[in-house]
Amino acid sequence: MNMITNHPPTAELQALDAAHHMHPFTDADALAKNGVRIITRAKGVTLTDSDGAQILDAMAGLWCVNIGYGWDSMADVAARQMKELPFYNTFFQTSTVPAIALAQKIAELAPGDLNHVFYASGGSDANDTNVRLVRHYWAAKGKPTKKVIISRQNAYHGSTMAGASLGGMTAMHAQGGLPIADIVHIGQPNWYDEGGELSPEEFGLLRARELEAKIEELGEDAIAAFIAEPIQGAGGVIIPPSTYWPEIQRICDAHEILLIADEVICGFGRTGQMFGSQTYDIRPDIMTIAKGLSSGYAPIGASIVCDEVANTVAHAGDFNHGYTYSGHPVSCAVALENLRILEDEKMVENVASVTGPYLKEKWEQLADHPLVGEAKIQGFMASVAMTPDKAARAPFAAPKGSVGLIARGHCFGNNLIMRHVGDRMIISPPLILNRSDVDTLMDRAVKALDLTLAEIKANGLYA
Repeated sequence: MNMITNHPPTAELQALDAAHHMHPFTDADALAKNGVRIITRAKGVTLTDSDGAQILDAMAGLWCVNIGYGWDSMADVAARQMKELPFYNTFFQTSTVPAIALAQKIAELAPGDLNHVFYASGGSDANDTNVRLVRHYWAAKGKPTKKVIISRQNAYHGSTMAGASLGGMTAMHAQGGLPIADIVHIGQPNWYDEGGELSPEEFGLLRARELEAKIEELGEDAIAAFIAEPIQGAGGVIIPPSTYWPEIQRICDAHEILLIADEVICGFGRTGQMFGSQTYDIRPDIMTIAKGLSSGYAPIGASIVCDEVANTVAHAGDFNHGYTYSGHPVSCAVALENLRILEDEKMVENVASVTGPYLKEKWEQLADHPLVGEAKIQGFMASVAMTPDKAARAPFAAPKGSVGLIARGHCFGNNLIMRHVGDRMIISPPLILNRSDVDTLMDRAVKALDLTLAEIKANGLYA
């Protein structure tokens, strides 16, 4: 069945989906019972489903459609590259023009001496690369005992065996025998949920210093790297206290370990600068990128590697690692066009100086809503923590995430894509969101919160 514009009725599509399509991070029985919502078209910041409803996508797909939907030039570039060279690999002493050009462009955009690019198909496998790369690097330096990678609880670094192990999500670790060996976790800088009576600044230092304590516990000669997202995305848009990253950087500078910044979500303008590392003055040795690199129009990811690591590995013989689609020419060509649009349209600058401040002003007003205990935002990443008791930052009298799921349902029913993580609601909209779009987003978000509050009051979950 070939369907593009003319498609079968929604019910038929839902039945086919339930019969044959296994969804990620999904309870398949519950999904089959409720039926999927089928997205058929998109333009700008708006999705259209199979019943014709118009939906504001405040999640930019999966944190990725930074330039928004519907750019004709992206399709034109992909078609042209497919006609010219649809595929060739970068193994066996070969390369392609798009792979070379994109590597040069990424090196130009990346801060510091991050001048070398190892391609992947997405963020998960780029983080797999990082595990192999840092251990190979230290072995090449004559320090093969440096294998342990330190990450954080509630971090997200992908869904492959290595990526999910690097991540600190217990629900993922409970399936598939994770984490793999030599990956350990320290606490996250989530003051709202875990800060207790400490000020955010005190808590930020406390959590950062867990890294130094772990280095002392395991021994510096055992540790290869520390990996972290500048802002935890899938963990709930956890914006760290102001003291956190300066202390993390101090600790990394004081010890012989590599710092990996996972910029899969934060990169390419989402925090108001090109990279989250620039927003927080982080100086990584390796940076993981994906999502906004192509705005999701084609699958691509990469590790951006500093001169010292790349040069050491280059002089250590074969690096026995890579992927069939590393540097895929179509994906690289699309990513180049995406970066051109991002720069020519001044999208990052617009987030920093125009729409970002407007969204921040509106978003922080949500803290006045009776259901909201905290409203946090950086650039075009934001979250609200819902609570029945603002002063105590208390949880609900229901399993964690129950109220979040209710709120997500009201968002969806109100034609707004807004995600829940536990009982936090989060957004990550396309960077092209304008002031009118912000107003629409906020109107729908407030309506969803009002409906959620009414429902949980009726069910005795709000006291």
